[in-house]
Amino acid sequence: MKPLNPIRLSGCEVLPLIEGGKGISISNGESSGAWSAAGGVGTFSGVNADAFDKDGNPVPFIYKGQTRRERHHELVQYSIQGGITQAKIAHETAGGGGRLHMNVLWEMAAVEEILSGILDQVGSLVHGVTCGAGMPYKIAEITAGYGIYYYPIVSSGRAFRALWKRAFHKYPEWLGAVVYEDPWRAGGHNGLSNSEDPDQPEDPYGRVLELRKVMREFGLHDVPIIMAGGVWYLREWTDWLDNPELGPIAFQFGTRPLLTQESPISDEWKKRLLTLKPGDIYLNRFSPTGFYSSAVSNPFLDELKGRSTRQVAYSIEPVGDHTDGFPIGARGRLVYLTPHDKGMAEDWVRMGYTEAMRTPDSTLIFVTPEKSNDILTDQIDCMGCLSACLFSNWAQGETGTTGRKADPRSFCIQKTLQAISHTDEVDTQLMFAGHAAYRFAEDPFYANGHIPTVRELLERLQTGD
Repeated sequence: MKPLNPIRLSGCEVLPLIEGGKGISISNGESSGAWSAAGGVGTFSGVNADAFDKDGNPVPFIYKGQTRRERHHELVQYSIQGGITQAKIAHETAGGGGRLHMNVLWEMAAVEEILSGILDQVGSLVHGVTCGAGMPYKIAEITAGYGIYYYPIVSSGRAFRALWKRAFHKYPEWLGAVVYEDPWRAGGHNGLSNSEDPDQPEDPYGRVLELRKVMREFGLHDVPIIMAGGVWYLREWTDWLDNPELGPIAFQFGTRPLLTQESPISDEWKKRLLTLKPGDIYLNRFSPTGFYSSAVSNPFLDELKGRSTRQVAYSIEPVGDHTDGFPIGARGRLVYLTPHDKGMAEDWVRMGYTEAMRTPDSTLIFVTPEKSNDILTDQIDCMGCLSACLFSNWAQGETGTTGRKADPRSFCIQKTLQAISHTDEVDTQLMFAGHAAYRFAEDPFYANGHIPTVRELLERLQTGD
């Protein structure tokens, strides 16, 4: 293992080890502050972060508004207060070591308002802002206004070229680094484009080299690239260290920090991570953002798979092969299916999936009455957590809607991520994880259920393991 030399990030010499930001209270002030105190770059989430009451309990997100827009404004205020709280905790925990970054998602609702609301109050405590899940054209302008470095997350050189030409070239001095997040290996939402095959992972070296070539075109020879997604043992990446072809490189860890003593996830979640096997992480497209995402395959995802499997195309009039009438809804209104699809639909009904729900793509999915009620309730209770949501058809613009029908094949992402981050419900909720998470069970560092402190983890990473 080559020596792990310090790197300059956000105006300070630090270890080239970055904690990946994870939303909804999963990367918090305690975990990021500990990472920073150990000499790396800690990253707390500015996505619907927790604030606390006088007794130290998380303030629940309780909505009083009767409309989506009213609830949306309440969510924004909760988010700003939570981000301020976590920044203060991170700063106190770090004790002046390393650097502290905040992570936001460009596709989260009111991201500009939330980011500015947090930085207005605690900007002096934050050294950098990472941002992905979309094309964050305005992130440079916002952070530069506070004298804070920005760290865009991209999955290709082409994406960075577009960002640089449109906006980033105006603020070159505040570009702290570019995060390359591997779209096949990273956890959470992934940046796969329509031209890329989700079943054919590409070698990250070639893609990062292409990103570096694009950056050199713009004179960004010495701006670091942060490799994110699939990084476990640094000894597997030694040819990236001190490599003149790639330039300065740092490494981001999103999954390994989940299993530390400072990590706020539940004990049940930590135990589950220690049991994962190769193939247990599922790259899927059920997210209401429209992005691919990687999560642990569990009953939550199985139910979503079932919805899409029990799906047939329909017509409101007999046309072509759609000749057989099929009654749906309380009034038994007829739609028309092919004879083959009608046979499958009748089988699903006999199995208890009696509710046919329309999708925006002129298909029907078949679910139980209980699941149908859950879906409709979640859609009605929407609080506008995304800039645009496929599941509820919310959009944060003037109309408040995407103009499309709500899609019952998706789910309320706010609801499930709040549940898994604040309860022991790990099998019945969405559990994001990177594709290397199965290595917890194979890595001797975690033998006999050992859960290290953040400092112990960083010390271990520096050995190559």
